[in-house]
Amino acid sequence: MDLNPHHWVSEYGDYLFSIAFLKINHRETAEDLVQDTFLSAIRSLDTFRKESSVKTWLISILNNKIIDHYRKRDTLQGPDEYLSKTDDPFYSAFFQADRYSDAHWKRDSRPQDWDNDTESELLRDEFFRVLEYCIHRMPSRLIPVFTAKFIDEKNSEDICKDLAISPSNYWVMIHRSKLLMRSCLEKSWIKR
Repeated sequence: MDLNPHHWVSEYGDYLFSIAFLKINHRETAEDLVQDTFLSAIRSLDTFRKESSVKTWLISILNNKIIDHYRKRDTLQGPDEYLSKTDDPFYSAFFQADRYSDAHWKRDSRPQDWDNDTESELLRDEFFRVLEYCIHRMPSRLIPVFTAKFIDEKNSEDICKDLAISPSNYWVMIHRSKLLMRSCLEKSWIKR
């Protein structure tokens, strides 16, 4: 285990940057968050318990920095108001009737079967570029919830606690982000 901070940038810098950029979609902010991660790690090096790898420890610090970034930007403030303001336009993009009645999928928005021919490493790499593109096209309020659930694989209780949102807001945001992701993947990846 390399506890020498002089090696961290070369060993972990690119990887941490890719995580931060995926979740933030702003190069300079991602760079700042990685730099802050390294500084925080150096400051707390004497408290590192060595129960995980240095890489895992740095990722954990970075994820906390990303959550703090979203909190400071007010991205997650007022989810009730945001969700109620965007209900009608969001659901009208996918469904024929408003979401409070017997809504049916619009013809172009219905879920499609996906081809399972994704064995090739080339296709895998291309898929992750499309996934990153689709994440960055989501409304900024949905990104931290989506990435916490599907990239970080956190459970819903932890996400609600970390992002200070109610369980009902969480489920609406997850539902919307999954619909948007599916739609984007179908347009950008599946129907090429």
